[in-house]
Amino acid sequence: MNIPQKIFFSGIGGSGMSAIACFMTDKGHTVVGSDRSFEDNPKHPLYKILKSRGIIITPQDGRGIDNSFDLAVFSTAVEHDNVEFKKAKTIGLPIKTRPDYLAELATQFKTIAVSGTSGKSTTAGMLAFLMQRLGMKPNFIGGGRVKNFKTYKSPGNYLTGDSETLIIEACESDGTIVKYKPERLILLNLHFDHNPVNVTAEMFKAIINNTKKLIVINSDDQRLKNITNKNVVTFSIDSPSRYKATDISYSRFSTDFSLNNLSFTLSLPGKHNLYNALSCIAILSEIGIPVKDIAYIIHEFQGIERRFDIHLNNGKYLVIDDYAHNPHKITSLITTMKNIRKGICYIFQPHGFGPTRLMKKEYIDAFSQNLDDADHLILLPIYYAGGTPVKDISSQDLADEIEANGKSVEVIEEREAILRMLDRWTTYVVFGARDETLSDFARVIAETLTHSYKTTSNED
Repeated sequence: MNIPQKIFFSGIGGSGMSAIACFMTDKGHTVVGSDRSFEDNPKHPLYKILKSRGIIITPQDGRGIDNSFDLAVFSTAVEHDNVEFKKAKTIGLPIKTRPDYLAELATQFKTIAVSGTSGKSTTAGMLAFLMQRLGMKPNFIGGGRVKNFKTYKSPGNYLTGDSETLIIEACESDGTIVKYKPERLILLNLHFDHNPVNVTAEMFKAIINNTKKLIVINSDDQRLKNITNKNVVTFSIDSPSRYKATDISYSRFSTDFSLNNLSFTLSLPGKHNLYNALSCIAILSEIGIPVKDIAYIIHEFQGIERRFDIHLNNGKYLVIDDYAHNPHKITSLITTMKNIRKGICYIFQPHGFGPTRLMKKEYIDAFSQNLDDADHLILLPIYYAGGTPVKDISSQDLADEIEANGKSVEVIEEREAILRMLDRWTTYVVFGARDETLSDFARVIAETLTHSYKTTSNED
């Protein structure tokens, strides 16, 4: 870390990649990168931010890579037949994937890893915010953009500090989680996502065994309780634990609760966000931070972009954008919405052919069991990010079985068609992973409804 390096990042536009790239730039390294999304959209806001930090962006055609680099870091979304990957291999440049490189960086700090199949980004971002606000000067490399950290020169998904602490998300999706050896670990939950539960459980066991000091676990999650015999610190809402929330009040857009006879207000709704907050309180308390100090500031945390982002809330219309993409996250999102409105139009885009095929039954169950009779589900076509996936499943396959279970659902191929249907509902929730244009679409829905509302009000 102390010796300046020249590093090439292929796929630098990804949230996890841009976080590491900006972090390494702030630490004094020279960073160059490429991303096909910048070529498709030269006005991409992240492109401007990276350039403002002194990062050189090149076309993704291989010309940007040469022997002057110390290594090349590749997003897992970049295929091995990509021209840059082949160029780096041909010239003998050391090659690392983003997760491998992050695991390597983590060994150079006293790392706190946040893991679980849901809630990693919010929890890691919340912990980084709290530690920064408490004057602890943490380092942070995240996967989501923390609203409190975002500026015109920072995407909000990283933080550089003077301490030896680094907060990271340890993701199980590609199996590299077993390579992390953190000082401290938060384990939020264990559900079906990128891998079968038993496969993910083995990975969680590995990172538990690799953790040097403190392990904080959700004791309400029975699957987590079954995978470790190590001495752990627990948090909970329902079952006994060291950090158990009481006097809980779920409001439409916030959560109040008590812990150790202190009152807390979290500026985020839903049981899932309360779990995230409890894990942060637990780990900070265990390393010596007074709980009253955490209670004083936690309400200031604004959350993560694309995690329950409210694009419009004018009394009549409500438009929300969210990253929910696996069955557990979808269930949490719909459960939270039940406390807010009735008769909701959900607009979901599955995030790839492989994940949709893997979780088909669980997707169908999540929607069939949680949608109310007054709700309507619109499925967009499965998101295709390039490469050579087997396209043997479609959104219509999900819709047919969800409809057979008595729910209102349809597949709409073109987003513009949805904009012509906005007079049918007053509440819209757009959700799905990987595709940044979903946020833009939610924004367009909000703008269209705002214009309609003003026009109607003027006519009245």
